[in-house]
Formats: sequence, structure tokens, C-alpha cells
Amino acid sequence: MSSHPESPFGNDLDEIDRIIIDELVSNARISNATLAQRASIAPSTALLRTRSLVDRGILTGYHAEVSLPAVGRTVQALISVKLRAHDREKIDTFRERIPALPEVLSMFHVSGATDYMLHIAVGSTEALRDWVLDNLATDESVGHTETTLVFDHQLGNRGPLPGHDA
Repeated sequence: MSSHPESPFGNDLDEIDRIIIDELVSNARISNATLAQRASIAPSTALLRTRSLVDRGILTGYHAEVSLPAVGRTVQALISVKLRAHDREKIDTFRERIPALPEVLSMFHVSGATDYMLHIAVGSTEALRDWVLDNLATDESVGHTETTLVFDHQLGNRGPLPGHDA
């Protein structure tokens, strides 16, 4: 068996944990019986191990994926935001307000020339323009934005990285 680095949460993940995580990332609706079979453990053990992963903060939720175009959000964009000044009160206000807007899928605090990256989805390019004008261009804490249209988005690996042999 390969050894795996300790997780940043201080929780060691063994091979069974990794199988459970990989299976749940692949299909969060998998039955406990099927999960147990794929991990080669008893169903009661699979349930206990899954609950332990939740309790340890490793599994943080189960989510439904929604087709954004199917619900009228056909235009996605990544918007880099450079703040005008790094005033803590204004940063806190920005960090609270922006992710709460319904068009925002994700907000990332990043390093480099950009302070934040926003991933948003709206119904049209006109709606995108209006959103940027209404929510960023008029915000006194925002100094500069740059908008990049997203043509395609594919998720990568959402589970733990494969381990290395010691």
C-alpha cells in the first residue's frame, strides 16, 4: 500500500477513505451498498467511514449540478478585479457583497496584479455589460476590471491527489 501525505486538516486519509471520496465525487448519489462494494468493506463500515469524513471536515457537502444554459444563464465570464486601495473596511464590504449577488458562481481572492477573480453567469452579453457597470464600475473600492468570456468549462479532479510511494 502506498503512503499518503497528511491532509491539511490534520486527518490522515487511508486507501478506504480515498476510495470513498473518489466514488462520492464521481457520484454523490451512489447507494451505500454500492459504495461499500466498491471499497470492499461492509455497508455499516462504509456508512461509518463516510460519516467520519463529514465529521472531520473532509466531505463538506453534496451538491446538484445545474446546467446553466438550461436555466437561462448562457453567458459565463471570468472577471479580474483590482481594488483601488487596500482599506480593510472596503475589502470586507466587497467580500460580503459580491458573492451574495445571484449572478456570482465563485469568487477567488488571488495573488499578483489582480486581487479577485469572479466567475459569473448571466443571460446575455448585454446582461454581462450591465452587471459589470452596476456592480463593479460603480463600486468606489474597485480600481480596474478585466472581463474574459468563458467558451467552455470542464471540472477537473475534485478529490484528493494520488499518493506517492515513500
